Amino acid sequence: MNTSFERVNNTSDEWYTPPTIFKKLGHFDLDPCAASEPLWKIADTNYAASDDGLSKPWHGRVWLNPPYSRPLLERFVEKLAAHGNGIALLFNRCDCKLFQDVIFTKAEGILFIKGRVKFFSHEGKQNGPAGCGSVLIAFGKDNAEALQHSGIPGMYFTIHKKSNT
Repeated sequence: MNTSFERVNNTSDEWYTPPTIFKKLGHFDLDPCAASEPLWKIADTNYAASDDGLSKPWHGRVWLNPPYSRPLLERFVEKLAAHGNGIALLFNRCDCKLFQDVIFTKAEGILFIKGRVKFFSHEGKQNGPAGCGSVLIAFGKDNAEALQHSGIPGMYFTIHKKSNT
């Protein structure tokens, strides 16, 4: 089976979110996965990898573009779900355990972004399209409303939380 559509040449965990996404979502208090040398400031407080954002206290409204390597991806999303106030940018992997066990039971809304996101490199160059579609996940009703009315092209759905049975 050919799955090359999901592979990318860049193996770095630092993928810079295009400003056209986060600027449409309003003010963020914390970015626990900020780049060590950010191209732009997304939140008031920023933790780079050297700060270990998982070990720090989280406060306010959180922006999360987590490292996509495992187990960091799951740990960051689980912490955001427990925090309950923020928006995560993730690959569209609705069939995986993280979506089934965490996102669909704790998030309020999901926006399937139209087309593939073109992330930026650390040099500020916009890369080609990502190897997979992306989604924005809202934790908390205010964040779900922000997603729904953001104007980001795509399809928004309210998540009617399922029981964990």
